[in-house]
Amino acid sequence: MNARSSRKARQDKRSRRRLQSAPQAPAYITRQIPCYELLSEESLLQIEQTAERILADVGIEFRGDEEAIRLCAKAGADVDGERVRFEPGLLRQALKTAPAEFTQHARNPAHSVQIGGNNVVMAPSYGSPFVMDLDKGRRYGTLEDFQNFVKLAYVSPWLHHSGGTVCEPVDAPVNKRHLDMIYTHMRYSDKAFLGSVTTPERAEDSIEMCRVLYGSERMEKDCVIMGNVNVNSPLIWDGDATKVIRSYARANQGSVIVPFILGGAMGPVTNAGAIAQALAETMVGCALTQLERPGAPVVFGNFLSSTSLRSGSPTFGTPEPALGSLVIGQLARRLRLPLRCSGSFTTSKLPDAQSARESTMSMLAAVQCGANFILHSAGFLDSLLSMSYEKFVMDSDFCGAMHTYLAGVPVDTNTLALGAFHEVGPGQHFFGCAHTLENYETAFWESELSDNNSFEQWSDNGSEDCMVRANRRWKKLLAEYEAPSLDPSVDEALLAFVNNKKAASEDAWY
Repeated sequence: MNARSSRKARQDKRSRRRLQSAPQAPAYITRQIPCYELLSEESLLQIEQTAERILADVGIEFRGDEEAIRLCAKAGADVDGERVRFEPGLLRQALKTAPAEFTQHARNPAHSVQIGGNNVVMAPSYGSPFVMDLDKGRRYGTLEDFQNFVKLAYVSPWLHHSGGTVCEPVDAPVNKRHLDMIYTHMRYSDKAFLGSVTTPERAEDSIEMCRVLYGSERMEKDCVIMGNVNVNSPLIWDGDATKVIRSYARANQGSVIVPFILGGAMGPVTNAGAIAQALAETMVGCALTQLERPGAPVVFGNFLSSTSLRSGSPTFGTPEPALGSLVIGQLARRLRLPLRCSGSFTTSKLPDAQSARESTMSMLAAVQCGANFILHSAGFLDSLLSMSYEKFVMDSDFCGAMHTYLAGVPVDTNTLALGAFHEVGPGQHFFGCAHTLENYETAFWESELSDNNSFEQWSDNGSEDCMVRANRRWKKLLAEYEAPSLDPSVDEALLAFVNNKKAASEDAWY
């Protein structure tokens, strides 16, 4: 056997050993490091007061949902047609009934997640119409792609949540594809997931399918599904969006309320002004859940980004929105609401050095700002237009590193290693000492994708970059995927619901 074959055999042996002892991760992370407090009390008060003035002086429009306007008026808001104004303090009063922390239950209780407090839940990217891989390039997403990404999220120990519209399956009719997507989450994963939000009717279908899976009585007391709903920034709540929010709240299910602010386009170019706008818009959506049903679970969401002022194109993974996330974290904690923030954002068109730099900037901001629910943790590429197979597994790997980062630095008799110093003494190495042998399997996080060999070893093994290794890994994960069990009678009932709904209307493609 030559040297290259010998090295390859050793690598294969190590790979088999790693697979046999696959990394075990918790259902969600409990952070052991503090959140970063960026702004002073004085600065935070200025932002909060500006948000209150925006809501009181300018107001926000509710378009196409008279019931939402009625609920706001009943709570004391000033209504002028579709324009609704809120006096300072009114929304904060409404938000007092929102839970600071809640459980989203998965069909496998071992995968239920705790949202809020010191807990961190990581979920895949969301909403891309295109998918991409090194073999086929960029193309429209299909239902098969959607199923593949749900499977990849299910087998990843570092992703705690199945996500929602992980990519848009454009080969299915627009008015029916939500049924296939919800069924996919239920059938090919047993982690928690997000429901449809594109119309109130599709939200209701998502909730009804959960009643089939969990039972109506269970849903009256437990959150099993959430909807991720965007504001039409600046300062407009569309009727479909508010009806979706009210549908989830009415069923005692969760809503993630998210502005979509690109600085210089849908908000001011200055960070403080954009943050104040985000606070104002999000407070309104969060309060609406409580006006519909006090105590309904809700997550304070944030999506700040910047704009290239030379071209008008959105930019992601830049420092200003990362700083904005840190401030939003402080503001959400002052409201005692769970937080969704940031993700693996990038404008890069490939999972390359640019995407790694930008995604790391955004993910570290999410981790340090105190985000409890991190959507877009894996796969985000091309300004959210593309979902990448290679970047999905690269990002998932980085999420594994974040588990270690969020665990902080434990200090105890074992970690202080005084006995090792006595054993080794001056000038000797620690490789073979008892402390190293006792701890070597868990001492350091190990990447599934990084190459830590010498240049010569890397060259002899084919000089592969991370994208090539990631391409091989996602294919291997899908080839070895096994679906979680599902009660056949429940599966039959879900398929009957889906088929009956599909049969009740003609296909619509726009």
